[in-house]
Amino acid sequence: MPGYGDSPPAEMVVTAQGRVAFLDRVLQELGLRRPILISPSMSGRFALPFLLMRGDQLAGFVPIAPVGTKDYTAEQYRRVQTPTLILYGDRDTGLAPQALQNLQHLPEHRVVVVPGAGHACYLDKPEDFHQALLGFLRQLK
Repeated sequence: MPGYGDSPPAEMVVTAQGRVAFLDRVLQELGLRRPILISPSMSGRFALPFLLMRGDQLAGFVPIAPVGTKDYTAEQYRRVQTPTLILYGDRDTGLAPQALQNLQHLPEHRVVVVPGAGHACYLDKPEDFHQALLGFLRQLK
């Protein structure tokens, strides 16, 4: 993502609309149609506005304690019809509860808590994480 890690910042992603346009372009360049968007932590700044503005382009959404959930209203979340798997580790007592509180307004969601895992539950308990993810993917149309 622009501005994270070793990636240089980009003027385009300063606004939520710019981040949506960025993700839209990435998906187009990759030739992806109706992908499942997996969004851990900081990527929430990109994924959440995309979900709210273009969720109909996604086959599914998997937020993993993403940042930025409080930037949107319960009503905005209720309008999203994208199947969603809310995933987080039970040891993530900072961001995960806040994210869950906001994301639970998504009408097509289910929640999986990974026992014994922290914020990066996919690193702490990869087998449990992948089992939950694969179960969700199997249920998608």
